[in-house]
Amino acid sequence: MRHMHRRMQRGAISRNAMEVITAVVIFALGIVMMVDNFKLGAGWASDGPESGYFPFRIGAILCVASFVVALRSLMSAKGSTEEFVSWDKFKLVLTVLVPTALYVLGIQFLGIYIASTLFIGAFMRVMDKSSWLKTILVSVGVNGVLYWMFEIQFMVPLPQGPLKALFGA
Repeated sequence: MRHMHRRMQRGAISRNAMEVITAVVIFALGIVMMVDNFKLGAGWASDGPESGYFPFRIGAILCVASFVVALRSLMSAKGSTEEFVSWDKFKLVLTVLVPTALYVLGIQFLGIYIASTLFIGAFMRVMDKSSWLKTILVSVGVNGVLYWMFEIQFMVPLPQGPLKALFGA
């Protein structure tokens, strides 16, 4: 019978460590929720609950739940050598995560249409190895249709960045 337990790669993060990190982040979010909603009023007024009453309690539930998860992860030896994700798989995640983060940042400076054109075009060229003609037609065409649909048909302006001022629109 094969041994089912995989050994963790050198330098990889364990499942337990990732659970603790996640629990700490959620605990911090719960604290922020509690503090903000306490300022709004988390008690009971003469006419019913104050505006922060329920969100304050949800923050408290998040804190308790994340504390339990962290405690269970710290006490468990079971997942301490189990790898959360291999570096090879994590690199694949980063090949999508990093360009997506740059795309979101690009929207702020270039506007959604140019950033989206570059984003689609980059993925088509790098991941799909599409020809330049196909890449340009699809990335510009998709964003042309989106511009027509949102800006002209629905009259919903999307972030256009500095180009809107450049073209005087």
